[in-house]
Amino acid sequence: MKRDSRLSSVLHALLHMAEHDGPMTSEALGQCLGANPVVVRRTMGLLREAGLVSAERGHAGGWRISADLKTVNLRQLHAALGEPAIFAIGNRNETPECLVEQAVNAALDKAFLEAEALLLDRFADVTLADLAADFARRHAERRATRE
Repeated sequence: MKRDSRLSSVLHALLHMAEHDGPMTSEALGQCLGANPVVVRRTMGLLREAGLVSAERGHAGGWRISADLKTVNLRQLHAALGEPAIFAIGNRNETPECLVEQAVNAALDKAFLEAEALLLDRFADVTLADLAADFARRHAERRATRE
């Protein structure tokens, strides 16, 4: 099963946008992400619907963060993306006749729900400002080692 990397891509794009003065085009964001601008527009459209980014038309237009980095957390972004599946693993059959498979599903479902709840709680604790600060620290360290 293919992994859904949209959350990672959105975080990457938003951090580029946070460092950039002015709006960024879908083409520029696509270059940063190694993605097609159409995919960028589709994904940014979901964030616009959630009130996290805005789009400006025209020659100097593009996407701009419209929310405070300190208040936007990973859980909100996950929700804005339609709450994609957290895990790529699952039950072999969702409605089995076999009692053994029913017992297996019950155990797996409970574990998946508990793990997902923990992860989503952790997502709620991490803001875009946290990620931007980590990026700034890493960037400063890299600059210092090159000098």
